[in-house]
Amino acid sequence: MEDIIFDLIPYIIPSIITGFVSYYFFNTYVQSENRRQKIELIRDRKKEILPIRLQAYERLTLFMERISPSKLVLRITPTSDDIELYVQKLLISIEQEFEHNLSQQIYVSESCWNALIASKNATRNLIISSSKEPKLFDANQLRENILKKMTDTNPPSNTGMAFIKEEVKELYL
Repeated sequence: MEDIIFDLIPYIIPSIITGFVSYYFFNTYVQSENRRQKIELIRDRKKEILPIRLQAYERLTLFMERISPSKLVLRITPTSDDIELYVQKLLISIEQEFEHNLSQQIYVSESCWNALIASKNATRNLIISSSKEPKLFDANQLRENILKKMTDTNPPSNTGMAFIKEEVKELYL
């Protein structure tokens, strides 16, 4: 009986080694095939989501343009001389634009979204602080004051636009 076992060892050992090598190569092949399929799936998803993300960036760019103080005061005219009423009208317009674009935040990074919120808030603060100047007598003077400030400084929306442009560049890297 022992002779039979010793006679089979030269045949069994190569079979076991061949089995392990086959298992190793088959397992490696299956893993690489799974990785390739995952990469292909991710690539296909990116192709599908890229146009949607670009549309979101376009809408947010339009949002930044629409709340730019100089464009805002040219688009929204005062209905009376009341400064407070005009300020409320401008602030409501900014909030409506923002609410209209809230859903776009799922397509941009958190830092970009925070920059857009900061730009919106800075624009609101600029309008409010401009309305507090004592030399203003009516809403038209407030409009002129805001337009004058925008010729001297960059509007807050430029910061948001810069973040949007950076993220769009990253999409193509």
